[in-house]
Amino acid sequence: MLSRGAALWLCLVLLLTEAAGEDARQTWWDRAAVPMAKKVGKGLKERVRAVTDLSKKYWDYFSCQVWSEHCDGKKDASKSLGWISPLLSQQYMDILSSWYCKFKDCCDRDDCRIINNITGLEIDLSTRLHGQHLVQEVVLKSIRGFLSMPQPEKPLVLSFNGWSGTGKNFVTRMLADQLYRDGLESECVQVFISMLHFPHLKYVDVYKEKLMEQVSDTVQRCGQALFVFDEAEKLPPNLLETLKPILDHYDTIKEVDYRRAIFIFLSNFGGNTINEVVLSWLKAGRSREEITMEDLEPHIQEILKSTDSNFGHNRLVKENLIDFFVPFLPLEYHHVKLCARDAFMSRDLEYTEEMLDKVAKMMMYVPKEEKLFSAQGCKSISQRINFFLP
Repeated sequence: MLSRGAALWLCLVLLLTEAAGEDARQTWWDRAAVPMAKKVGKGLKERVRAVTDLSKKYWDYFSCQVWSEHCDGKKDASKSLGWISPLLSQQYMDILSSWYCKFKDCCDRDDCRIINNITGLEIDLSTRLHGQHLVQEVVLKSIRGFLSMPQPEKPLVLSFNGWSGTGKNFVTRMLADQLYRDGLESECVQVFISMLHFPHLKYVDVYKEKLMEQVSDTVQRCGQALFVFDEAEKLPPNLLETLKPILDHYDTIKEVDYRRAIFIFLSNFGGNTINEVVLSWLKAGRSREEITMEDLEPHIQEILKSTDSNFGHNRLVKENLIDFFVPFLPLEYHHVKLCARDAFMSRDLEYTEEMLDKVAKMMMYVPKEEKLFSAQGCKSISQRINFFLP
């Protein structure tokens, strides 16, 4: 049975000799060190040399254990291993770790699945999302602030509200892509679609149990989990009540800590009210970019209290467990053109200003008189540019 040191030495020999080439005029030590030094950066060269020296000593030690009759001249070297290894063995392990990382996940964070690229998120929101200055501000600040807290008091809960096609799913995908290595495919991310996952009212009790089980399992598997509920206004009555303890200010629920999780609810709820505010703003001759959260929040709160929607009357809303209602404004003609431009560019297709205008004019605009807002937002834009393909 080989000792741990001998096994590590053999692993390194296999790695270094494979990289060394077939130059028979050099010793295998030289062949190991020189080609490898050419392949790695300057920062690793010294470590490679140190590992080479250390590996010689491991070889002397190993050969003395196996062929003791031939180790008389190497006893001093093998004994010296005891005092030299504390310094060099860490370097030795660093090289082995670098080699290991070529095949397995290695990263500076505790969890390689989580990347939390806030800079990337900021760039995405500012360059790829159009007509949503409030979304850019609220989402970036809320995510950045939440992730910077050593220990949040509760999960972060966001509600994305607005008409279809205004970017709710688009921003959700951005978040997944910039917070998690595998984006929406990450095992840290769970997406629930109301009419797909919870279609039948008579099974609401079963849904509650399964939902709690899945949320709990995901958080235990990945502390910073992301949960997305699409079409939240169509969720069965009382289903969201199940989440109330999880989203409240508790350290643990049944020994599970949910405080680093992120919950996002996507809904058309409040979209008409948001559109009316923007329309009145534009009719008054003011720029939509001047609209602030303070201008919209009273209207959103009013619709929350008066609506018959299950989402508007659940305890998450009533007990203020939703941290931010994020309003997605209706998109205008020039925003649709920007979406069309992005669609062409994403497919490496050439386009002209005339082509962008044609795509934008294919959309339907409301209200009937003013025709200011795209009824579909930017949804279906990518399909419409197919008309311009050869």
